[in-house]
Amino acid sequence: MEPRRDRGIAAPAAARPQKPIPGRKMRCGPLYRFLWLWPYLSYVEAVPIRKVQDDTKTLIKTIVTRINDISHTQSVSSKQRVTGLDFIPGLHPLLSLSKMDQTLAIYQQILTSLPSRNVVQISNDLENLRDLLHLLAASKSCPLPQVRALESLESLGVVLEASLYSTEVVALSRLQGSLQDMLRQLDLSPGC
Repeated sequence: MEPRRDRGIAAPAAARPQKPIPGRKMRCGPLYRFLWLWPYLSYVEAVPIRKVQDDTKTLIKTIVTRINDISHTQSVSSKQRVTGLDFIPGLHPLLSLSKMDQTLAIYQQILTSLPSRNVVQISNDLENLRDLLHLLAASKSCPLPQVRALESLESLGVVLEASLYSTEVVALSRLQGSLQDMLRQLDLSPGC
């Protein structure tokens, strides 16, 4: 026997086969879950940046302490000018994140050129500090440009041969002053 067909009467919607219409299918489940989690996600994003800023300040204080522990750096003022060492950055009253990174890159190049064992850890700390500054800059949507080897440091070898001790003392003294400036600037939330 053949099943009875209702002609002229449409089958109820529940009985009709569901055919997806291309381009018209909406799946709102993931969207609703994302919107529901948004307040939590935005809160979670704010905490690490504050932590990165705190870690940056702590690392700066650690580097300053390491410099203080090197006894011979106390004998030179960071403002003192030494002939032939003009390429070592001095103090800057207003520092942006990119200027901080550039300054740290110069000091890092100088310190890695010094044969002294006193500066190896400080140089490594500067690398970590630059990474933290890059994270802070990225959080403000201003990625820092890569710092190239500076031309003024090409003559560093000649200066080191002539005055190795003076270069180390002046570099560490000025680095300490620059780090203290950076610490103050981080409290003011510097720009790009």
